[in-house]
Amino acid sequence: MKASRILVVDDDADVRGLVRELLERAGATVREAQDGREALRLLYDVRPELIILDVTMPDLDGWATLERVRDMTEVPVLMLTARGGELEKVRGLNAGADDYVTKPFGRQEFLARCEVLLRRHKRGGERGQSASRESYTDATVTIDVANASVTVLGERVSLTPLEFRLLLAFVRNPNQVLGRDQILDLVWGDVAAVAPEQVKLYVGYLRRKLEAAGAEPIETVRGFGYRYVPVS
Repeated sequence: MKASRILVVDDDADVRGLVRELLERAGATVREAQDGREALRLLYDVRPELIILDVTMPDLDGWATLERVRDMTEVPVLMLTARGGELEKVRGLNAGADDYVTKPFGRQEFLARCEVLLRRHKRGGERGQSASRESYTDATVTIDVANASVTVLGERVSLTPLEFRLLLAFVRNPNQVLGRDQILDLVWGDVAAVAPEQVKLYVGYLRRKLEAAGAEPIETVRGFGYRYVPVS
C-alpha cells in the first residue's frame, strides 16, 4: 500500500478521519472528499489508484457517484456503508463496485481488502500495454479488451467491470476447468480476502447475460468448478 494514491469520499468527517489515519499508517497517500461532487472534481487531479466511497451522502449519493466514476475510469471502488443487507451488497457490485464493506468494520479486514484492490489495479497496469492490444473471438463471443467491449452474435452485452474480468479469465483459459480458488486469484487477486460465494454469484450473473444474448459457453463441472467451451 506504500505510496498508493487513495481518494476517500464520505460526508462524515469522523469516518473520513478514521479511514485516512488507517490508510496513512499503512503508507498510502490519501485525499478526502466530503461528497460525490467534490470527489468527481478531484478525480483527475488525484488520479487515485483506489476510491473508498460511502453510499449514503446528500445531493449526489454513492450510487450516482459510482455511475459517473465508471463513465470515466475503471479504478477500483470499495463501497463503504452502514447498510449490510445482501441485496444492498449485490446492488453495489452490480453497479460496478469492486468490493463492499459494512460499517462498523474491522480495521485489519478493511486494510486487507484495500490491499487486494490495489494489488489488482497495479497488476492490471503492468499488463495494460499488452492488454490494450488484446482481443478475443470465437463463433459467438467477441471481446475488445482495449474498449472493454463484449458482443455476442453481434449484439453488445453490457458487463460490470468484475464480470468483464471474469469473462477474460475464462477465455484466457479455454476448455480448462477453473476451480473456485483459481477464479478468486485470477479475478479478485486474492483467495483469502474475498468470500468464496462471490464466485458462484458472479458466474451466475455472467452466464445469464451471455445466455440472454444467445451464447452458452460456460459449463459447470460439478464438484470442481467451471469451464469455458468456445464455439468454433
